[in-house]
Amino acid sequence: MMSTEARTPMVRLAKRSDMSPRMIWCIRFGSILIALLLGCIPILLTGSNPIAAYEVIVAGSLSRPIYIRQTIRIAIPLLGCALAIAPCFKMRFWNIGAEGQITMGAVFASYFALFWVNRIPHVPLLIVMGIASAIAGGIWALIPAFFKAKWNTNETLFTLMMNYIAIGIVAWLQGGPWEGRKGSQLIPMFNDAARLPEVFRVNCGWIIVLVLAVLMHIYMNKTKQGYEIAVIGDSVNTARYAGMNVGWIMMRTMFISGAISGLVGFIIVSGANYTLYKGVANGVGFTSITVAWLSQLNSFAMIAISMVLAILEKGANTLQTRMQIPASIADIITGILLFCMLSSEFFINYRLIFRRKDEKGKEADA
Repeated sequence: MMSTEARTPMVRLAKRSDMSPRMIWCIRFGSILIALLLGCIPILLTGSNPIAAYEVIVAGSLSRPIYIRQTIRIAIPLLGCALAIAPCFKMRFWNIGAEGQITMGAVFASYFALFWVNRIPHVPLLIVMGIASAIAGGIWALIPAFFKAKWNTNETLFTLMMNYIAIGIVAWLQGGPWEGRKGSQLIPMFNDAARLPEVFRVNCGWIIVLVLAVLMHIYMNKTKQGYEIAVIGDSVNTARYAGMNVGWIMMRTMFISGAISGLVGFIIVSGANYTLYKGVANGVGFTSITVAWLSQLNSFAMIAISMVLAILEKGANTLQTRMQIPASIADIITGILLFCMLSSEFFINYRLIFRRKDEKGKEADA
């Protein structure tokens, strides 16, 4: 017969259920310290002082009011998109298409900015742009949700591929019907009437996403729809047994997710870029997945995590100009930080059990 030792794996995983909040936060802060120490390695390889480099990153993003404003501008779409995908991920519907939903929202907002600017007054124009972007993003997200509900297609691949379709549409517009100067492959800049107003010298998109953070917290934790999302995330069969229309809930949730992503596209083109181009989403749809996971889908935690990533991104530019360190080094540091933070969540939720033998030679768990 096969021995017990041969049958038992060397290392096993077990779900944790008794860790105190204090220990959880100690693990999280410890992961950040480990990430900072590991981040010293690529900086040392460039021949620079790691402590000075970290000081430059922080100073380059927070030391002056203009730097703070630029950092907030980076954080706005990250936070907005993380809020958008949170209900989908809670439902375990893997929406990887936020990049395309942002892009389509930006397209429809740009249409009104370019061709209706002289027909509608300033404030109504911005409202129409926002509504159009939300509807466009929602419909774009509804397509894979419908196929998932009807034929159980793979939503990960479906939403991912739709990103490239959206980008292709913008590329066609750039070199075709919306091209400004012939041969430029550029869409004209927006008129001032199609630009979001500034509050404290930052576009008012920051107010929009903070309001969305509060609303999403209420929606996910205090409403019947949020409860339905949580039940489906725990068990689709349980949701069906309880009489829930799972397909309808999926489509409804994806429409809301896409609508928020589309609104983020409106904020980007109307509050930051003032034009449309095929890279308008700039990877926000993918980075926001990390923000959502690190926050454990907590709306308020997303605010802090979005700011941390924005500080690193803004500080990377300063690192390159002041210390001649490639901006890619900051990307490596960001990757290390995200890896360590994600790893900390693993050790918070699971523990490793190593095979060992007791004094009598019998197997025991560590």
